[in-house]
Formats: sequence, structure tokens, C-alpha cells
Amino acid sequence: MPESENIVRVFKTLDSATLWELAAIGLLASLFVVLVQRLLPWLANRLPGRKRLYLLALAPFIRLLIILVALSMALPLIIEPTLQNMILVLSSVGLALGFALKDYASSLLAGIVAIGEQNYRAGDWVRLGEHYGEVRHIGMRSVELVTPDDDRVLVPHSLLWSQPVVNANNGNARLQCCSDFYLHPGHDAALARQALEDVALTSAYLALNEPIAVIISEQPWGTHYRLKAYPVDSAQQFRFSTDLCIRGKAALRALGLRFCNLTATSLRPE
Repeated sequence: MPESENIVRVFKTLDSATLWELAAIGLLASLFVVLVQRLLPWLANRLPGRKRLYLLALAPFIRLLIILVALSMALPLIIEPTLQNMILVLSSVGLALGFALKDYASSLLAGIVAIGEQNYRAGDWVRLGEHYGEVRHIGMRSVELVTPDDDRVLVPHSLLWSQPVVNANNGNARLQCCSDFYLHPGHDAALARQALEDVALTSAYLALNEPIAVIISEQPWGTHYRLKAYPVDSAQQFRFSTDLCIRGKAALRALGLRFCNLTATSLRPE
């Protein structure tokens, strides 16, 4: 009897009016979440550059706020709103969920951490594990990436605990692109570097206020050139890299420079 009386004191008696109120809270919260997920990306796609990324980054924060507000409104309707009851019920629910849904709870917690730390935002280009793509949606359990091959990949947030997150633009509208060229060592390196810089400067996709760099390193098989520059928008990175590669090869061939023809490399420890 005492245990049943304690349970009664913790939970309120739910009448039809309370049930309707709970249903209304759940329905309104779901509608607001769907509205945020549809409206913010629609508005963001009509804004330029950084404004688009800022608006997309607001979506998970607003969704989390809606869920917290809905819970704060629903719990007092179910539980007698005393501090002791709240601590008892929330700790019991947390313990049960922790054992029953350990992996799911780990992803939920990692999702809250990811939203708070802003490890990735909607519109960022990131590498999570073996997957690289644009962050389209940040859910409570997983993050949705769209890869360059137009594949939709759902990566659980729990990956944060064990693997690094590589963020190419970190909330900025621009990211760095690299194009590699491999030349025969018998050539004028200064001439080749100038030709590659001119190729980047004359690209239609180039962000003119960002730096251009040509990194040169000598290898046993030849000379490695790495051309680094920034496109106007991160969504143009593949068109920009392709443009640099096509025109870079043409410019180097026009100078009479030879490319390396390395068919196989075997490295064995001595």
C-alpha cells in the first residue's frame, strides 16, 4: 500500500481534459518542428553566402528549444510538480533509457554536444569517418550528409566520441580547394609556379579576396605541385577543382613541361 500511495502522489490523475491538453502540446510541438525544418532551409537557400549558413545553423537550436518547451509544459500535467517528484521521475527515466537504449542515448547526448559546440552546422562540408559531404540536416540522433555523388548518408552523432570531425569551411561560405600536378624534375620550377598562379587568377570561380598558394615538394619520382585557392562559394568546389585541373594541365603543356609517368611504386623497408 505505501508504495502504491507514493506512485499516486508522484503522478497526477489524468482526466480527458488533461489528455486533450497533452495531445495539443505534442501536436503543436510536432507542427513547429516540421515548420522549422521546412521554412528555414527554404529561406536560407534564398540568401547569399554567410547569411545562408547562419540561418541554417539556427534550425537545430530552434528545434531543441521547441522540444524543451513542450516537455516543460507536459511534465507538470503528468507529475505533481514538486522538486522531489521531478528528481525521482527524471532520474528513473534516465536510468531506464540509459540501460535499454545505450547506443541511442549516446547518439542523443553527442547530438546535444554537437549542437552546443557547433562541430558542424547545416551548410558545412565535413568528413565524418569515411564519408565526405555537405551537412543538410542535424537531427537529435544523426547528421544528414549529401555526398558529391548525391548520396544521402545518415551518420550517428556518437561518431564524435571515437573519430575526428574534419570541417572544410567551419561556417564560412568558402573553403580551400587543392589541385595536384606531378612534373618531371627537369624543368624551371619558378616558371611552372607562375603558370599555375595565373591559371587560378583567371578562373571564373575564384574568390579574388582570398589567397592563392602553390606548394612545391621534390619527390624521388619527380616534382609535386599543389595549387591551393578558394572558390566564390563552397558549392562550386568541384567545378573549381575541375577548372584548375583542365587549364593547369593545358598551361603546363604549353610551356613544354613533361608530366611524370609513374605506373607503379614499390616501397620496401630495408
